[in-house]
Amino acid sequence: MLARFSVAYERFCRLLVAIFVVNVAILAHTLMGAVVLGFLPSFAAAQATFRAWVLSEDRSMRAKEVWKTFHGFWKSEVKRANLFGWPLIILWAVVIVDYCVMNWHARGDFDIMVSGVLLLIIVVLAVFSSLVWVVRANYEENSVWIVRTTLAMIVARPLCSLLQVGLLILTVLVWVQWPGILMVFGLSLPMFCTAWIIYSFGRLPGMDIHDRMEQSAGHARNQTS
Repeated sequence: MLARFSVAYERFCRLLVAIFVVNVAILAHTLMGAVVLGFLPSFAAAQATFRAWVLSEDRSMRAKEVWKTFHGFWKSEVKRANLFGWPLIILWAVVIVDYCVMNWHARGDFDIMVSGVLLLIIVVLAVFSSLVWVVRANYEENSVWIVRTTLAMIVARPLCSLLQVGLLILTVLVWVQWPGILMVFGLSLPMFCTAWIIYSFGRLPGMDIHDRMEQSAGHARNQTS
């Protein structure tokens, strides 16, 4: 019992260190890319690193290994992540500007209805923006396929989507209540939680907890037979 607790505690501490290292790596590599060209590849590299951690056999990546893994993914994503991410940023800008304009100039029921629709679009876009980087990390496919798969997962996996909405709300509340968590772990903590939500509830081929459970069950049967 005590031995199991010690192993679990050690893995938890290593996970916290890994999340912290990813946060530092995001900041450092964003600056390496002169911010404008560095932050989107950092997001892609962070989710690729967390995917590697989740799928690793013992989940005991050391800080140096986490940094090297992140840096390798970042170099490979400098061009692709920017080509994929900047249209998404432009879409965000258009939706937010439209929402603000409608709120400031709302005069009747129709304007209020449009504002509500835009707010719903913002929520869906927030969920999509969180999940799409995990899907990109899991597949070597074109952008259209990634977008279509992410949208399909949002609709087909309502529990996963609801948990992601809850995570976004919880993240804001935690940052407001305990800003030190934001300073230490930054965006890497909610990004890891997003990866874990998809791993546990997304049923994403290649990144599915049920595959690991089946492998463990098969290994246990082989040992008993």
